[in-house]
Amino acid sequence: MSKNYWLLKSEPDVWSIEQQKKAGNKGAAWDGVRNYQAAKNLKAMRKGDQCFFYHSNIGKEIVGIVEVIKEAYMDKTDQSGRFVAVTVKFISKFHRPITLENIKKIKELSHLSLIKQSRLSVMSIDLKSWKILNKMGKI
Repeated sequence: MSKNYWLLKSEPDVWSIEQQKKAGNKGAAWDGVRNYQAAKNLKAMRKGDQCFFYHSNIGKEIVGIVEVIKEAYMDKTDQSGRFVAVTVKFISKFHRPITLENIKKIKELSHLSLIKQSRLSVMSIDLKSWKILNKMGKI
C-alpha cells in the first residue's frame, strides 16, 4: 500500500509546530476542520501518511512534518456530527521554514492547492512536490 502526502494548515497562535512537538508520541487531534473538501481529505488519510505542517496567517510557511497515527473519527468539537478529525504526531521540524513566497517561485510547484486554493486547510501533495519541498526544508 502506498503512502500519501498532505499539507495541514494551522494558525501558529492556535496550534503551532512546537505544541505539536510537545504532544509527543501520543500525538494530537487535528480537529476543527469545517470545509467539506478539507474534511474529505481528512477522511482519505491513512495511518502512516505524512503531512507538512504549515503555519498559516502568521508566517505562511511550512515548518515541519507530522505523521497520521489514527485515521478519521468523529470530531469531538463538531456539534453537528458531520465532520471528522485525525490524530497526528510530530516527526520533524525544518531547519529553515519554507515560505509561501519561495514556494511560489518554483515552477514545478505552481499546481499545488496551497497556491491555487489558498483557503483550503487540508490538501494532498503529490510525491514529486513532496520531495522538492522536503529538500527545500532541509537545506
